[in-house]
Amino acid sequence: MMEFLASYGLFLLKTITVVVGMVVVIVFAAASGRKGGDEGLEVENLNKKHESLADSLRSVVSSKEQRKKDAKSKKKKDKADAKENVVRARSFVIDFKGDLKASAVPSLREEVSAILDVATDEDEVIVRLENPGGVVHEHGLAASQLIRIRDRNLPLIVCVDKVAASGGYLMACVATKICAAPFAILGSIGVLAQIPNFNRLLDDHGINFEQVTAGKYKRTVTMFGENTDEDRAKLKEELEEVHALFKEAVARYRPELDLEKIATGEHWYGTRALQLGLADALCTSDELLREKAHERELFSLHYKIKLPLQKRLLGGIDSALEKVDAVGWRQKFESRLPR
Repeated sequence: MMEFLASYGLFLLKTITVVVGMVVVIVFAAASGRKGGDEGLEVENLNKKHESLADSLRSVVSSKEQRKKDAKSKKKKDKADAKENVVRARSFVIDFKGDLKASAVPSLREEVSAILDVATDEDEVIVRLENPGGVVHEHGLAASQLIRIRDRNLPLIVCVDKVAASGGYLMACVATKICAAPFAILGSIGVLAQIPNFNRLLDDHGINFEQVTAGKYKRTVTMFGENTDEDRAKLKEELEEVHALFKEAVARYRPELDLEKIATGEHWYGTRALQLGLADALCTSDELLREKAHERELFSLHYKIKLPLQKRLLGGIDSALEKVDAVGWRQKFESRLPR
C-alpha cells in the first residue's frame, strides 16, 4: 500500500510539474506575442462610432427611400449647425478596470492630465469604473487622480456596470454623481488583512525561523514566525486606522451617508445601493452615454503605455493569478443569488 501511495504521489508531482510548465510557456508566449506598440494617447469620437453602427444597421433594415430621406435630413441639420457655428459641450470618457495593484493608474494619470489641459467649464468627465479593490495605497493614488478632476470643478460622473467595491468605491465616492447598474456591486467600505502562518509546520520539521528588527513594531504578524496577541492587536490597530481614513474620505465627498450603517465592510447591489445613498442613479453606462450623445460630443480616451517584454510577462502571470483570485469573488457573490 505504501509503495502504491509513493508511486501515485510521484506521478501526481510529475503531472503538476508538467501542467505548471505548460502554463508558464503559454503565459510567456502570450506576453511575447503582445507587441508593446507605440506609447501615446488614443482618442475616439463616440458620437461618430454610434452613428456608424446605426448607419450600418439602417443600410440593411431600411428601404432605399428611407435611407435617402435620413441622409438628407442629417445633411440639412449638419449644415444648419455649421451655419450657426454650434459648438457642443464635451464629455470625456475614461475606462478604468482595476486589479489588486490598480495597475491602470499610470494610464489614468496621463488621461486626466490631458483632459485638464484642454477642458473648459462646460465640459465634464465620465469614468466607466470596474474595480473590486485591492492594495490600499495603490487605490488611494487612483482616487487621487479623480480628485484632481473634482478640484478643477469639472462635473465627474462615475458609472459602475459591474463592481466598485472597497478601493473601487474609494474611487467612485469622489464623483459628483454615481450611476450604477441594477446588479452592480457597491460598498465594501472596510479593510482586510489575511496572512497564512507556517510556524507550526516549520516546528514540526525542526526548522527555526529567525527575524531581526530595529523598532518595536517594524514587523508584527508574520508568515513564518510565532505571532503573539500583541502582534495581532497591533495589526488590528493599523487596520482600524486605515478604516478610519477610508470613512473620512467617503464622508468628505458623500457627507449625507450614514457611515455607521454602510461602513461595515458589507456590499450591496445597485438597487439597494441607491436606497442607501451609495449611488445617485440607476442606469448602465450605455444608457448614460446614449442620453448624453443627444446634447454633447463624447470623446473616449485611452493612454497606451509601451511595456518591455519582462513587464508584459510578469503582468501576464499577475493577471493569471488574479483570475484565480477572482473566482473566489465570483463564487462569493453567485452563492448569494436566488436559485
